[in-house]
Amino acid sequence: MTLPDPLPAAAEAAGLPATDTRCGLVAIVGRPNVGKSTLLNALVGQKVSITSDKAQTTRHRITGIRTEGPNQFVFVDTPGFQTRHTAALNRNLNRTVTATLMDVDVILFVVEAGKFTLDDAKVLALMQGEALRDKPVLLLANKLDSVQRRTDILPWLQAMQQRHPFAEYVPLSARKAADIERLLGIVAPYLPEQPWLHEEDALTDRSERFLASELIREKLFRLTGDELPYSSTVVIDRYVEEGQLRRIDASIVVERDAHKGMVIGAGGERLKRIGSEARQDLERLLDGRVHLELWVKVRSGWADDEAHLRSYGYE
Repeated sequence: MTLPDPLPAAAEAAGLPATDTRCGLVAIVGRPNVGKSTLLNALVGQKVSITSDKAQTTRHRITGIRTEGPNQFVFVDTPGFQTRHTAALNRNLNRTVTATLMDVDVILFVVEAGKFTLDDAKVLALMQGEALRDKPVLLLANKLDSVQRRTDILPWLQAMQQRHPFAEYVPLSARKAADIERLLGIVAPYLPEQPWLHEEDALTDRSERFLASELIREKLFRLTGDELPYSSTVVIDRYVEEGQLRRIDASIVVERDAHKGMVIGAGGERLKRIGSEARQDLERLLDGRVHLELWVKVRSGWADDEAHLRSYGYE
């Protein structure tokens, strides 16, 4: 996996004149649990954003890069816009979403095919302000494979046309390779003509340290299910490279002693499984051996404390 710094001259280095290349930032936005992270991973062709059934899993601005021919897509997965919670963590996530929208060239607004909820409407309202009025917004009707009758989609799409002047309407399933290739072809003309920002084989601009914390958090959420409240996170305490070996020490931060017991499990078995599955994923991702040590720490009220959020790496 390549994690290089941005390289403005990457297109020229690859033998392509800058005038023949396109590159742009493409935001992926929507309410929680519409499949944004799954879509990003499919677009990049590599896991760079974590997924789980727990709502609001994505908490950071995650960048995934895909270079196809003369086009370089810099996809930005955003946290699901929070409409029901007011803690500092949720306010932080919403600031990340709104700041991202200001920076990008194209917006992919992801909804579930055939559905449009009040939470979807609140996210769409973000794109209808004066500052974003001229940005192209593409409507992605995801999870098309879950729609029983495809004939039901046409009237739904017609209704969506009344909500916003979308530049494109794209029904798809993020899990189908053909749909992903079709989407790339649709997005490409909206990219500005300019040199690439990254090397041709880059997949993300996030560090290995960051990706390690995210993969551990994914296993935490997947293996605790609904038992563990949303307000838990992972902090990397030590990350050392010794040749092909990475030594990683990480803390799982929870808000209550009872939550600590949920993470550790009977006889420490759940914590061992979280560590084992995270280590296996990290070794695949980093193409090398990983020695992972996990601890569980209680920090009461961290999710509603701006200072704690900053210390834990929230933007």
